[in-house]
Amino acid sequence: MTSQPRVNRGPAAAAENRAALVAAAREVFAEEGYTASMARVARVAGVGQASLYRHFPTRETIALAVFEDDVDLLEQRAAGPGTTLDEVMVMIIEQLAASAAFMAMLEPSSPDPQLARIGLRFNTLLATKLADERLRVGFRRDVTPQDLFLAVGMVAAMVLRTAPPTRLVVAEECWRLLVRGLHDAPDR
Repeated sequence: MTSQPRVNRGPAAAAENRAALVAAAREVFAEEGYTASMARVARVAGVGQASLYRHFPTRETIALAVFEDDVDLLEQRAAGPGTTLDEVMVMIIEQLAASAAFMAMLEPSSPDPQLARIGLRFNTLLATKLADERLRVGFRRDVTPQDLFLAVGMVAAMVLRTAPPTRLVVAEECWRLLVRGLHDAPDR
């Protein structure tokens, strides 16, 4: 039995192909790491390599697209007026299980302007939650966005060394340990 050749929908499929590539890159990089085969990303997305490279000429550009997508989602989820810093940090830790490689790249002072811009957005989100006394409940007054960056980086480093099926458990356990140092001491 012969299969029908795929119909090339041309520019009409561009947005759909881009979304499929970003989703595939997130999945493949989570499974195999940042150095995973770009051909595998294209296969998982169901597009040809030409389409991949038309949208994302380098590994860095697709990684940045995945990362920016992650930060967009985080900002949307954290935008609720009552969303606390604790809730935002739990969202970040959950994202680490799927995107540890991207979180490990995050640095607001990166020399890469795109990465620095994404890092600044992440930093602004944390700083906004820290600045509101109602939303930072439980966190010590001297905790800074940089402290939270460092904590996220520490969790990301551990998660990167963990097999995908147990990443969320490891990320949550690491966060539980770190939060003890970031939260106020309980009253005795």
